[in-house]
Amino acid sequence: MTETAPVHPVDEIPPKRQLAAFGLQHVLAMYAGAVAVPLIVGGAMRLPPADLAYLITADLLVCGIATLIQCIGFWRFGVRLPIMQGCTFAAVSPMVLIGTTGGGLPAIYGSVIVAGLAIMLLAPVFGRLLRFFPPLVTGTVILVIGLSLLPVAGNWAAGGVGSADFGEPKNLALAAFVLAVVLGVQRFAPAFLSRIAVLIGIVVGLAVAVPSGFTDFGGVRDADWVGISTPFHFGAPTFEFSAILSMLVVALVTMTETTGDFIAVGEMTDRKVSPRSLSDGLRADGLSTVLGGVFNTFPYTAYAQNVGLVGMTRVRSRWVVATAGGILVLLGLLPKLGAVVAAIPAPVLGGAGLVMFGTVAASGLRTLAQVDFKGNNNLTVVAVSVAMGMLPVGVPTIYEKFPGWFQTVMNSGISAGCLTAIVLNLLFNHLPAKGGSGAVEADGLAGGGVEKAVEKSREEAL
Repeated sequence: MTETAPVHPVDEIPPKRQLAAFGLQHVLAMYAGAVAVPLIVGGAMRLPPADLAYLITADLLVCGIATLIQCIGFWRFGVRLPIMQGCTFAAVSPMVLIGTTGGGLPAIYGSVIVAGLAIMLLAPVFGRLLRFFPPLVTGTVILVIGLSLLPVAGNWAAGGVGSADFGEPKNLALAAFVLAVVLGVQRFAPAFLSRIAVLIGIVVGLAVAVPSGFTDFGGVRDADWVGISTPFHFGAPTFEFSAILSMLVVALVTMTETTGDFIAVGEMTDRKVSPRSLSDGLRADGLSTVLGGVFNTFPYTAYAQNVGLVGMTRVRSRWVVATAGGILVLLGLLPKLGAVVAAIPAPVLGGAGLVMFGTVAASGLRTLAQVDFKGNNNLTVVAVSVAMGMLPVGVPTIYEKFPGWFQTVMNSGISAGCLTAIVLNLLFNHLPAKGGSGAVEADGLAGGGVEKAVEKSREEAL
């Protein structure tokens, strides 16, 4: 009798009932962020409500397709991990600038298509850079991802940026209630229910919010039942040099952020990301971005908020997130269903977000616990990288006097912290040590020589 090889948790397929619940939980965790990008870009361009609604449904449809490509994969496309895809916020400022200075949506989509093609071409190059992401760097990047997301949860808890009642005690009370429900379910409920604690918290929070006047279902009534996004709905794309240049900078930023998210999920699921799988995942990002340019939406990247959900629930199956992708496709084809999800009040999402985003930061600390901080400069690497990552989060206008390309890179706390960690790790742990001092190995362990450090970093990359 031959024994079948055990299935890795990432490849396990839970029962259908659990798939639906876990998948819906992922959709609710990322929905607000997913629709925010088309709302911001379309609002800045003063598009009519019908066009805004079209952008949102197109975005949800491609979000779902991009997630399915990333999780299930085909040929050399897809990292095949529980990764949720959504529009990147790194592209918002350049796209608003392109759209409002005469280029319009066709110029945006032309630059998005070129950026997607560039990501696919550059994916193998980024795959070879994985050896520069030892635990010292990956732990720092994951920590910065979590910390940079916490203000998002705080804004949701207060009522959502721009809301008339922002910061009202009732909003914070609702968020605190949802947080208490999530924690209570996770602590006291049976195993299955504890894994959908976020979903239960959102449902219970919505049940409290409806009679309390927090929700407005007017958008559900006005939404169409069926809506299909057609290629180049807003006209044939145009290719302007300045627009393409700014979007290529965005492509490099999103590739850096996505690399950090892939590594974080790899740590959480016990399936380490290899150079090949990293290249496949980034190539899928590029393909999804090209699809975004064709189907009237924007560049795509891995969503860090769902990374936190994977860590919190300990549900590691990629088929769960693939199910979430299927739900997003459905929401993109049925605008009325999307409008129902959009009616969830921001404070409800904020209460759940505090747990999820905090989990990402805590996962970074867990990775950093593997690093030796004695007799070396690793503490400096972490300290400066976190500081650089938090600067644009705490002081959003700090780089507003700098050129646009610099703002695109450094205004993202994730990319700023990631780039700083990579550079400082190279500076302190890979370059030859000063005369008379001991070299430091690539993973932060003191002792040995430069040759030993380099050899160890090579072994880790294999």
